[in-house]
Amino acid sequence: MLAKVESYGLVALNGYPVTVETDIASGMPNYETVGLPDTAVRESRERVHAAIRHSGFAFPTARITVNLAPADLKKEGSVYDLPIALSILEANGDLKPTSKGIIVLGELALDGAVRPISGILPMLIDAYDKGYSTFFVPKDNAAEAAYIRGATVYPVETLAALVQHLRGETPITPAEAKPFTGGTHKTAVDFSEIKGQEAAKRAAEVAVAGNHNILLCGTPGSGKTMLARAIPSILPDMTFEEALETTKIHSITGAMKGTDGLVTERPFRAPHHGASAAALIGGGNRAMPGEISLAHNGVLFLDELPEFQRNVLEALRQPLEDGFVTVSRAAATATYPAKFLLVAAMNPCPCGNRGSRTKPCTCSAVQIKRYAGRISGPLLDRIDLHIEMTEVGYREITERRPAESSETIRARVTAARAIQRERFKADGIRTNAEMNGPLIRRYCNPTGESEKLLRDAFKRLQLSARAYQRVLKVARTIADLESSPEILPEHYAEAIQYRSMSMLSDL
Repeated sequence: MLAKVESYGLVALNGYPVTVETDIASGMPNYETVGLPDTAVRESRERVHAAIRHSGFAFPTARITVNLAPADLKKEGSVYDLPIALSILEANGDLKPTSKGIIVLGELALDGAVRPISGILPMLIDAYDKGYSTFFVPKDNAAEAAYIRGATVYPVETLAALVQHLRGETPITPAEAKPFTGGTHKTAVDFSEIKGQEAAKRAAEVAVAGNHNILLCGTPGSGKTMLARAIPSILPDMTFEEALETTKIHSITGAMKGTDGLVTERPFRAPHHGASAAALIGGGNRAMPGEISLAHNGVLFLDELPEFQRNVLEALRQPLEDGFVTVSRAAATATYPAKFLLVAAMNPCPCGNRGSRTKPCTCSAVQIKRYAGRISGPLLDRIDLHIEMTEVGYREITERRPAESSETIRARVTAARAIQRERFKADGIRTNAEMNGPLIRRYCNPTGESEKLLRDAFKRLQLSARAYQRVLKVARTIADLESSPEILPEHYAEAIQYRSMSMLSDL
């Protein structure tokens, strides 16, 4: 007898329907899985066999062929355990055929319990877009799946419970749909805790308002890391669309198991400077996402920037420009979104004291030049704001007047981001940092005094065409923070200032 159960597969973030076909025929007992299964899928034979027996059903002693269609796509993981077991029971006559339009997903334990799987959200979103609306998923994945509006999600604890539901004996209660209540902020550092460094805090506000990349260059103890870790506290709340985008990426890594089901706090990723290119960009046999994709819609913090391997830093250039990354491996090729705010920090020289108010620098000119050469010019061009920091003085450390809080700054940032969303609602982007050449010409058109100011800066600072465009985009953000429809000369002047720090003259 032949039985069919609908399931789903995943390649990177792209889902595709998989039909589990099971044929039980007379002959010598045998079990064969076809349809390009990987090792985990082939091993499902033992898990399914034990799960069916421990759920109170007889495993058929016959010739069993399980086909996973389409046969030209490789099937990976344990996601097909539950639909395979269901199709065997149907083919054996223990269960009536399941209705069309139903998707079944889940890994089986040997006792018949249903275990959670990775990548549930991107699979179900794709399935819902293709017309499927009823899903049977592991109980621990139900919280994640319940955010799909309009879908009916059944949390399955055991194979036996699913069979009883399909027989109409003991119905499974659908998971309650979860409304999105907005983003959250749980960062440990508030801007009010940062003493002094008013110029750097202003630059951080500008960077977040337009999603511009920022480099903090300063002496040890000047507060670079503290400022970087405070930046998430002024990021605007995530929208539902951003939360779904982010959760899809984290879901395929298995990070969503046991959580409330949705990433509502903007990611903050801080890989160690010993990280490989594969760890940062993505890789592995399955072309999994790297840190830059896990930081999508959030912050990627690279501390001690010159200590990263040169090839690792150079691999950032294309994602910083395009907002996505394509990971190619022998077994798979995947494209992941990578729109993140890059926050980098570094010392101005090997000893760290160049520009210090209190400690002399012991580095030679050759050492400083070699240290600066670890970061290429093309990479620096892609960082919009270059900020100089040095140690704060005793008066600033002991200042008792409260500094501006993250909540106050976030309100200004949110208002500036709202202006940008309205401006770009027909252009398919969200922030000023994403503007291309035509959009820059449309929204950043300096004239008169502003044009003269930019022309002088272009010659004096020897800006590249890319750096010049980034100055224009930063100026547009500064104007947005002041709710100014026009970019005034003082806005351009401030933007130019962020490309002319003395500590970075050798970089």
